[in-house]
Amino acid sequence: MKTVLKSNQEQVTRLFSHLEFDGNKLNHQPGSVLGSTALIAGTTVGAGILALPAVTLPSGILPSTALLIAVWLYALVSGLLIAEVTLNAMHLEGRQSVGLLAIVQKTLGKLGARIAGGAYLFMHYALLVAYITQGGEILVSAVAKVWGVQNVLPMWVGTTTFTLLFGGIMYLGREKFIEKLNSAFVGIVIVSFLGLLLLGGGQVKSAQFLFQNWSALGSAVSVMCVALFYHNVVPVVVTQLEGDVRKIRNSIVIGSAIPLIMFLAWNAVILGSVSSDVLQGISDGRTVFDPLQILRGGGAGEWLGVLVSIFSEFAIVTSFIGFVYGLLDFFKDISLITQGESSNRLPLYSLVLFPPMSLGTLNPSIFFVALDYTGTFSVSVLGGIIPALMSWKQRQEQENLNSVNQPLVPGGKVTLIVMIGVALALIVKQIFLIYYGM
Repeated sequence: MKTVLKSNQEQVTRLFSHLEFDGNKLNHQPGSVLGSTALIAGTTVGAGILALPAVTLPSGILPSTALLIAVWLYALVSGLLIAEVTLNAMHLEGRQSVGLLAIVQKTLGKLGARIAGGAYLFMHYALLVAYITQGGEILVSAVAKVWGVQNVLPMWVGTTTFTLLFGGIMYLGREKFIEKLNSAFVGIVIVSFLGLLLLGGGQVKSAQFLFQNWSALGSAVSVMCVALFYHNVVPVVVTQLEGDVRKIRNSIVIGSAIPLIMFLAWNAVILGSVSSDVLQGISDGRTVFDPLQILRGGGAGEWLGVLVSIFSEFAIVTSFIGFVYGLLDFFKDISLITQGESSNRLPLYSLVLFPPMSLGTLNPSIFFVALDYTGTFSVSVLGGIIPALMSWKQRQEQENLNSVNQPLVPGGKVTLIVMIGVALALIVKQIFLIYYGM
């Protein structure tokens, strides 16, 4: 299964080659580092970016910048661990493609697969609740602004409309149409983001950089974990790049660094545009205050408010589409509903869309709570504990078999213990806050 090619005295090792017949010729079709990097970056940049200013506002620009970099490093180690265990699973089974949940089952058994599956399911439903509520709120606010009135519609109308509108488009539209539509939405996100940086940069007040409250950082960790999560596509990247370790490592590092730079710039511009009166009114970091609401309302200029609304809504829609597809594939994989039968599409979409819509309708202000719980429980398990445990077991088995497979992450068991310890600390902290109602 290993292929070794020599070119210009440089040795390149990969697990397999993508070969396709073109007429009578057999062509090598390797995946590109650029394409895999774009997949990582595109998966990372989603609606999680919208919650960042609200959770970083109590601490200030400099402390939140330091924490963002630290969380990125943690996520990077986690992503490399998933790539490592994926490579080992592909090597042992002789398969070119292995999904994340399948790797968990092979490595940690049925119990590990059930825990990972539960975390995966919780993450998707919780994020859909967050996206539906926030998307609906922005829709209602936009309608109210166009009509020139306040509180024209109740929030549940926005939540229901958002779900039925975009869920209906996905249900009725063909896959190619949805793909093109999503690409157009991504283009709008990119253009509006660049416009935000250019326009918002002129609103930044240098005095805002002096505000620092390091004790308020704890409330931002879980949301940052959600914003920097891309680990579900790492096995896809490993397959695309034919198991080439160097290319895989470069794609994960660069692909996750691009969103980090975007997040740092976004965080600085939004927080720097908020007035000092707002910063002085926030001291404990427990009350969530969303600065984007002020900016969307024109608090830093009408055009900046329009751009924030456009960017926010379409960032939510692109993430919504991705996570709906993720849940659809999950239910198909576990054979709850037979694939390929058109009569099953309505029950399947109902199973995916109506639970989060119902919860969002009952509690329209659940956006930040959903992101917080997702980052604490699902991402800590899928991005922290599970990868470290899988790597631990695989490395132990390789030692017993005298295997020479090289790990992608240095530090041995110390690194794995730190990964597990940080994830468990986040979970214990959240349970403590829930129990004592803090």
